[in-house]
Amino acid sequence: MKGMQGADQKYKNLILCFEEGLAVIVLNRPKALNALNAETIQEISQALDEIEADAKNRVLLITGSGDKAFVAGADIRELKECESAAQGQEASEKGSQLFRRLETTRLITMAGVNGFCLGGGMELAISCDFRFAATTAMFGLPEVGLGIIPGYGGTQRLPRIIGRGLAMELIATGRKFDAHYALHIGLVNRVVPQHDLLNLCRQVAQEILAQAPLAVAAAKKALAIGLDSDIESGLKAESSEFGKLCLTKDMHEGMAAFVEKRQAQFKGE
Repeated sequence: MKGMQGADQKYKNLILCFEEGLAVIVLNRPKALNALNAETIQEISQALDEIEADAKNRVLLITGSGDKAFVAGADIRELKECESAAQGQEASEKGSQLFRRLETTRLITMAGVNGFCLGGGMELAISCDFRFAATTAMFGLPEVGLGIIPGYGGTQRLPRIIGRGLAMELIATGRKFDAHYALHIGLVNRVVPQHDLLNLCRQVAQEILAQAPLAVAAAKKALAIGLDSDIESGLKAESSEFGKLCLTKDMHEGMAAFVEKRQAQFKGE
């Protein structure tokens, strides 16, 4: 990660970097195309503990090392060792629990999809708040071709993002598709040349970091409640969060700065 400061080398399968409120997890198993094995899943969880422990970290970017893969999928060599329904369910639940944690963390999460984003890799990407893709990215949930189904939340999150019919088509066919089709169906927010991907992610992270921290977190919370329930519950959550923010120093600072035509200085208070 060129230009990143404070790279943490204590992890075996990933690199953890920090830069002024932005934390970056670089999945780093290039020989395996960054495939997710049990050890990598555990390391992501440990890295998330480290990131969340510091309130200064507000945005998380997840990307892959090299120029070939974001994450090419789960580690098939491990999955093929599952010899019982209980073992298979346990493997599914471990990944699913981590991805749910990514989905519900206070951090704003983004996936920088730099290459192959297949199976568990695509499930990781769609557990993030949003996704940016390089023109070289390739997506797909090919699990049915292996005699299984997406097991890390793919059957649940994909239809919530692109709709039931299209999600079912992509899952049932196992079809792979490129970044431009991913943009067309609303799976990714933007597509850029690979050499511009990290700069785009940094730029958007800085835009988020310039906003009031409590407000951004409240917006994520209200949005999640609405998506996971009915609109009435979502509207109630929105009004509740709006009311809480009216008591914050950041709200008064933001409005004062607007009136005074200056840049707001938010403190997360």
